[in-house]
Amino acid sequence: MTAGVKPITADERGARLEKARQLMVDNKIGALYLEGGSSLFYFTGVRWGLSERPFACIIPAKGELGWVCPGFEEERARELVKGQADVRVWQEDESPYKQIAGFLKDRGATGRVAVDERLRHFIFSGVKKELPGTDFVDGELVTAGCRMIKSATELALMQNASDITIEAFRAAFATFREGMTQGDLQANIAAAHRALGAPGGSASVSFGKFTAFPHGSIEPQKLVEGDVIQVDGGCAIDGYQSDITRTTVFGKASARQIEIWELEKKAQAAAFAVVKPGTPCEAVDAAARKVITDAGFGPDYKVPGLPHRTGHGIGLDGHEWTNFVRGNKTLLAPGMCFSNEPMIAIYGEFGIRLEDCLYVTEGGAQYFTQPSPSIDKPFA
Repeated sequence: MTAGVKPITADERGARLEKARQLMVDNKIGALYLEGGSSLFYFTGVRWGLSERPFACIIPAKGELGWVCPGFEEERARELVKGQADVRVWQEDESPYKQIAGFLKDRGATGRVAVDERLRHFIFSGVKKELPGTDFVDGELVTAGCRMIKSATELALMQNASDITIEAFRAAFATFREGMTQGDLQANIAAAHRALGAPGGSASVSFGKFTAFPHGSIEPQKLVEGDVIQVDGGCAIDGYQSDITRTTVFGKASARQIEIWELEKKAQAAAFAVVKPGTPCEAVDAAARKVITDAGFGPDYKVPGLPHRTGHGIGLDGHEWTNFVRGNKTLLAPGMCFSNEPMIAIYGEFGIRLEDCLYVTEGGAQYFTQPSPSIDKPFA
């Protein structure tokens, strides 16, 4: 983490819990329960890996949090939850679901219970069997309701992650050489992230005709003169993600490559231009897609053309709520964060994707990273 960038404080996590509780009250929900993952970290600061042994956190609409963990993990759990008293354990020959259900009963929260949308089914099923008659609802109402709007601290962490990834890419792009493999370039990108203080930073890499595959190809590739190079990656700072794609050419770009690259840049700019509070998410996708289809590609998701949505939400997860995609009428609001990444895929030739993440402000959109100026200058 760069000097001056602060992690999420206990006070901010407390405010998140209060917002979650208000959303539960407004929607007549008694509690939200979740397991290890980004929402658990968001609300509590606790990280816990997933295994076949359930570790659960219950956030009631009223009262203190409840924790349910394997008996032999109790001391480690208590270290992580920092003195919160209501930690309930289950032994190896006992049911964890009875403990979760017991906590919900004790809080009088069994009428309507929200379930984290990423909770694994066997845990949901186990608790449901213990609470016949309980109305279980999708927890996205609470989790997305809180997490979609980023605070100033969250935005600063995402800015830090984005700054690091851009510098890592810049350093790695200086290592291009004839005959290098995807793995060579990926290793250089990872090393640059480590040197900049983001040891988990990584990227996917494609060369030549394989850049038309939105998420790359399984085919081994070696860089040759005239290849399009596409690099898509990021890192995390205090959990908050960056996600950036840069596309350039090794050597001198052809007229065709320049033409498609410039069209992609125009589509990305069109999407950015319509981002402002009150705009439906689908309008952002429509703006980018129109530029591409007006040039004779597509239509819709057909290739050659733009085969995927224009952008996704980003925060603690690289992909989270909500998306720039047709049919999504969610209205943009200050604090929402997205990738802006229309793509032009031409199978058998190459693909061009430019990706920069943005956040919504009262006056419109702001980028975390400045878009590429030109095909031979991938960094502003």
